[in-house]
Amino acid sequence: MSMDGGMSLAVGNMLSYLHFTPGDNLWFLGWVPKSSGAMVGTCIALFMLALIERWIAACRGVMELHWGQQATIIASDKLNTLPIQSSLIGSIKRLNPPFIPAHDITRGVMFAAQTLLGYLFMLTVMTYQLGFIFSLVVGLGVGETLFGRFGSITHAH
Repeated sequence: MSMDGGMSLAVGNMLSYLHFTPGDNLWFLGWVPKSSGAMVGTCIALFMLALIERWIAACRGVMELHWGQQATIIASDKLNTLPIQSSLIGSIKRLNPPFIPAHDITRGVMFAAQTLLGYLFMLTVMTYQLGFIFSLVVGLGVGETLFGRFGSITHAH
């Protein structure tokens, strides 16, 4: 491999500047859009993945609100079953919600999915293919427009 030119890959050269030239590897050696139609299909797929990422963020926001309400109900139900002692009534305050496997495992899986998509988006941007980058940026913007109000529910108390 010569150090004078671009990085030589199994399929072609990786361009280290912003470009619209097709032929970049996207995540796998088998996903190399070379024709205009393949580029359009790849850009649509990236746009849809960006929408899905914003949808997952909105679902997490809505679910956080619901889970917070459920945790409050569970904590208050537990307090109602305790024997009442006048010295303990004012001292029992819970700062953190209880661990509820159905809530917390789901939260972890959703966060992992969002993180995976974020890393895949980073790898996409590192191809310097402007069509891919624009597809992601527009997809994230449209997704935030469609779903952003649901993700911000947890911040409006």
